[in-house]
Amino acid sequence: MSTRLGKNGTDVTAALARFASELALEHVPEVVRARARALILDSLGVGMRAWWDAESTGAHVAALQALGQATASSPEGGYVLGAAQRFAPPAAAELNGALIHSLDFDDTYARGALHPSATVLPAALAAAGMVQASGARVLAAVIAGYELVCRLSVALGAADHYDRGFHPTATCGVFAASVAAARVLGLDAAQTASALGIALSQAAGSLQFLENGAWTKRFQVGAAARAGLVSACLARAGYKGASHPLEGPHGFMRAYAPHADMPAAQIALGDQWRTLDIAIKPYPACRFAHAAIDAIVALRSAHDLAGAEIGHIECALPHKGILLVGAPIEQKRQVRSVVEGQFSMPFLAAVAVLDGQVTWDTYGQRLGDPHVDALMQKVDVISTPAIEALFPDRFGAQVRIRLASGQVLEHRVDSPSGEPDNFPSMAALHDKFSGLVGGLYSSDAIQGLLHDVQHLEHRPGVDSLFISPKSA
Repeated sequence: MSTRLGKNGTDVTAALARFASELALEHVPEVVRARARALILDSLGVGMRAWWDAESTGAHVAALQALGQATASSPEGGYVLGAAQRFAPPAAAELNGALIHSLDFDDTYARGALHPSATVLPAALAAAGMVQASGARVLAAVIAGYELVCRLSVALGAADHYDRGFHPTATCGVFAASVAAARVLGLDAAQTASALGIALSQAAGSLQFLENGAWTKRFQVGAAARAGLVSACLARAGYKGASHPLEGPHGFMRAYAPHADMPAAQIALGDQWRTLDIAIKPYPACRFAHAAIDAIVALRSAHDLAGAEIGHIECALPHKGILLVGAPIEQKRQVRSVVEGQFSMPFLAAVAVLDGQVTWDTYGQRLGDPHVDALMQKVDVISTPAIEALFPDRFGAQVRIRLASGQVLEHRVDSPSGEPDNFPSMAALHDKFSGLVGGLYSSDAIQGLLHDVQHLEHRPGVDSLFISPKSA
């Protein structure tokens, strides 16, 4: 299903809207559908655990309840991962988006430096609840959203966007959420384009959360999912959105980054599937730190670093990664909150040396640990031409560890684990999922969920993707 490239990419909105509205699963290769199902499963597991563990969940739920967005057990309400009660559909999209992104354990797209599922999936699920859409329709909508958000982030220029202080998961994600919701609601190409025009007025997301580990990182992702659903609903009702919202003179790609490559958003659309380029995280931390964690874990295994005295650890990362997890270095060595830990290369490096892994439980066990605090002071983060040359296609790292004995150990990882060229097996995906939700949900419910995701396109609806916790 090829889409003709317009002159100078001037029909970007129209092309993407037409693609999303017309996409049918029979046009999607099975390998793409399988990857989308894997990403959905991963997202559900992360969100289900976040309901219980994310420190922001209680305040978020309380605020939505105060706003009248909770609907108790009303069948008109939308399901929220881990929750016994339902919420109004926009609130359900918002909460699910925030939950999937709260642990920083959700999927990533390296070239666009963003997390695709956290906005796309919640908007599609909330829309599905409104119209009782089939699993096949939801799966097609999610794939359409993945294709748009990946392409839009590359066309925008992730590096330039970051330099302006934007959070692309939220800013690009609102457009992907709008087309995913539009596809579920059955909007045609013109209506979907209008939804994108409405989404433009809600494209927001700031990196200022880095200064104090604020919860706004997860909120703005949930807000993008909500805004995408609202945009699609407005368009369905006949509300008029801005024309050419992506490529116009005051559109997204001109206003939010200075050097957008507009044609890149639709090259080989429907022929080359960007969904296959989305990775799954093995560690609940900023993706820029993962290659360095991989390198340290490998060195630890090969040289028994747990029993060695460390003199110094040097982690070479891409410049954009340093901005997120390595600077200012003094601040990154003083970690006391989960968000600070997730965005601290010194903390993650110290834990990797001491434990040989980084899990969600790491934060509860290691924050404030004096051994971690001492080792963080020995970690530096630098830039090298060799590692910088890998970005943005790959988030590589070079680690150099000097032992107190004077021995120097080095290891380079060009592509972190979980990337498409090193994608986890189905068994590994199930292990991650079970590790996140086991104990909170019954084994029968977990097995049923695994089955329903695997056969999603044959399910009459998606309500079964929301299972009740043991305590509900």
